[in-house]
Amino acid sequence: MTTLTAETKFDMAKCCFVIGVLYLYNGCKAWCGGFSLRVAQRSAAETLCLGAPVAVPSRRPGSGIASSPLAQGCPGEAPPPAEVDRASLASGLPAWRGGDPAPARPGGSRRPPAPRETKAGWQGSPLASWPEVVHGRQAEDHMASEPRIKKLEPVLLPGEIVVNEVNFVRKCIATDTSQYDLWGKLVCTNFKISFITDDPMPLQKFHYKNLLLGEHDVPLTCIEQIVTVNDTKRKQKVLGPNQKLKFNPTELIIYCKDFRIVRFRFDEAGPESAKKVCLAIAHYSQPTDLQLLFAFEYVGEIYHNPAKKVNGIDPGGGGGGGIGSASGQQTPLFETYSDWDREIKRTGASEWRVCSINEGYMISTCLPEYFVVPSSLADQDLKLYSYSFIGRRMPLWSWNHPNGSALVRMANIKDVLQQRRIDQRICNAITRSHPLRSDVYKSDLDKCLPSIQELQAAHIKLKQLCVNEPFEETEEKWLSSLENTHWLEYIRLFLKHSAELVYMMECKHVSVVLQEEEGRDLSCLAASLIQVMLDPYFRTIVGFQSLIQKEWVMAGYQFLDRCNHLKRSDKESPLFLMFLDCVWQLLEQYPAAFEFSEMYLIILHDSARISLFGTFLFNCPHQRVKESTEFAISKNIQLGDEKGLKFPCVWDWSLQFTSRDRLLFHNPLYIGKSAPCVQNGAVRTFKRSKKNYSSTLRGVPPALKNGIISEQEFFPRRNSLILKLKPDFLQPAESQSSSMEQYFRDWFAKPVDLHGMILPRISGTQIKLWKLCYFRWVPEAQINHGGFITAFHKVSLLADEVDMLNRNLRQYKSNSALQGTCSELDQSRMYFRANGFKDTSAAPDFLSSSFPFSPVGNLCRRSILGTPLSKFLSGAKIWLSTETLANED
Repeated sequence: MTTLTAETKFDMAKCCFVIGVLYLYNGCKAWCGGFSLRVAQRSAAETLCLGAPVAVPSRRPGSGIASSPLAQGCPGEAPPPAEVDRASLASGLPAWRGGDPAPARPGGSRRPPAPRETKAGWQGSPLASWPEVVHGRQAEDHMASEPRIKKLEPVLLPGEIVVNEVNFVRKCIATDTSQYDLWGKLVCTNFKISFITDDPMPLQKFHYKNLLLGEHDVPLTCIEQIVTVNDTKRKQKVLGPNQKLKFNPTELIIYCKDFRIVRFRFDEAGPESAKKVCLAIAHYSQPTDLQLLFAFEYVGEIYHNPAKKVNGIDPGGGGGGGIGSASGQQTPLFETYSDWDREIKRTGASEWRVCSINEGYMISTCLPEYFVVPSSLADQDLKLYSYSFIGRRMPLWSWNHPNGSALVRMANIKDVLQQRRIDQRICNAITRSHPLRSDVYKSDLDKCLPSIQELQAAHIKLKQLCVNEPFEETEEKWLSSLENTHWLEYIRLFLKHSAELVYMMECKHVSVVLQEEEGRDLSCLAASLIQVMLDPYFRTIVGFQSLIQKEWVMAGYQFLDRCNHLKRSDKESPLFLMFLDCVWQLLEQYPAAFEFSEMYLIILHDSARISLFGTFLFNCPHQRVKESTEFAISKNIQLGDEKGLKFPCVWDWSLQFTSRDRLLFHNPLYIGKSAPCVQNGAVRTFKRSKKNYSSTLRGVPPALKNGIISEQEFFPRRNSLILKLKPDFLQPAESQSSSMEQYFRDWFAKPVDLHGMILPRISGTQIKLWKLCYFRWVPEAQINHGGFITAFHKVSLLADEVDMLNRNLRQYKSNSALQGTCSELDQSRMYFRANGFKDTSAAPDFLSSSFPFSPVGNLCRRSILGTPLSKFLSGAKIWLSTETLANED
């Protein structure tokens, strides 16, 4: 055995140390190389999002170093060879082959979907890396030979700009799993929030497309509240316009005014980018000034570039009736003297005249420039009397009954000393305008109807019930909660009071004056309901639109404040929605009396939440002129002789929907005033009389007592929707009670004339919850192949078969002179069309109780941090305010 000397031992130790240093050096070099590769590939991802080609080295799969994911929709390169699994590269895990699904990520979130080839190239994966080892010149040749990929971008309107965006966003689709979630980019513009993805919407078989908005877009003015959540820190916060966010959000929840809930996850997104886009959405969805709304930028861009068109048409401010109707009749906007004059002649109001003393808004800024007054009132008297009314809102004529009775709106008189004299003078003028010199009946709406604050409180409760509360509760409790909202009770009160005023005009032949403090809230709803009940013209599409223009837009209804476009919650009230709900109740009871469908009413309500149409954007016409003129001066826009900028009109439906989709606005059950028929080769008009109508068209069971709530009906039975009314609203004045009840009893006993007066039934279950409007975004409430749409589909097919028969008869009997007359009737007016006579085909698979809307991707009742959503929202007071939940550190 050889003995080692001390010098030999020292040399051996020295060699071992050198070998250890070499191993450590090589290990560090390998780790640094992998880190450099990651950094290079991340830089390449950002460069690719900007559209510049960059060569990036890549390791082979299984080398232990995987590339980082790129932004969804960013441009990349050509598809990789088939032997490489790009999804495995995206996740950093070994490649899975043989068709087996890759394992889920920790936490249950699903890996971004594998790429697929589209017209734009290979997209759909958060990764755009190269699958093989390329170095130097080989990498450049490889990139030069591959096609560029088109970047997914939002579709922008004139004047619309992107203010912030974030990649790697996951939109939650299903409530119980993440496997259907979509990956893409979340973009915030000055008009909407837009989620851009190349993946198709799962579980969705039909999409009703709005031409102004994408499938995943939400207008900023439709956003109610914004909640950010951090899973790690277990924090949440309701974002205000100028608040700071002190944690990086992992989740964003958008609560919309139309009862939608949209949810996004930022698991793969950069934390700072996610925070910035959340703050941008909070800032731009809650503007502090009217001119910051998108409509001003849109109109300014149109004025500077008049050649620009939206959806192929001129986006002017006209009142086109583009609804797919054969008549193509224009909706009067009542902005001119001639519009009011035509309305006077249509109603036969010979003792009334158009007044122009408010031209240039010299008398009142909350009245239109032209309005109708009694002929016996001189302009000088009106100017003198105007100082005594609140807001200088003089009495406004709304409508004239064929018997001479007039419907008038009036604000309260603030001058107590002059109140009696002026009031007597106005009433005498209205009396002289009646051919029978009948008395005037005044209705104080502030005393007879719920206030706008009570309506807002009821709407908040209804929203909490329809969106936040779980459906797993018992039916009895849900119905009790519905009753506690008082929403249906208020609908009943508005319909009942309007019916009583209809009785005064129709039976008593007296003029009715609707008196309200300012005369621009409750009187809008009451006057509109009275005219819908009395005048069949206002039950047509064009007539209904002219009614809203006359009684809401031009009469000074405060859409800006009541719709809360500027997030001033103290002035918000759902009065316009209440009106549409009341009209739907009448449509439900008399489906053959209305030309429009309930889809039309819902889309009209949704259009009020789009900050593009001047129709629903201002508190009065003067505000539109004043604000748009100031904006035009600041943008150097030459107005010429125009009174302010011309904003797009909501009645031009071709801006939002195709002619095919607009056919859903039409009610197939509607019976027009006259129907064309062919007799001896000529088209004749068949006039229907009362005996042609069946009382079954009203769908009213005979057991109900004529819409009058009797003593025994006052107390609701268990599990019913009968709501207890206030006693003071139940009984009219004793002098009129018996005669009014007898009049209603006699009227309901006769067959209804669909082209005459209609009265609402308000007892029992005749007042219903508008399910399509309030439940359309709730997945749990959706009934496949169910709901009213199934009957709508069958009736449409029958009506289309009748139209086909008429067309065939015309072709068989017609001559050359007749062809031009019938050309307007040759096109189908039904959305659902028959394949032939006696079409027995099954209903389309996409029909559901939510049609034409889809609840897919709109979430309800999901938990936040393990807490039921309803309890979290109750604590956060969602829908009630935009206050900060907590001051997080």
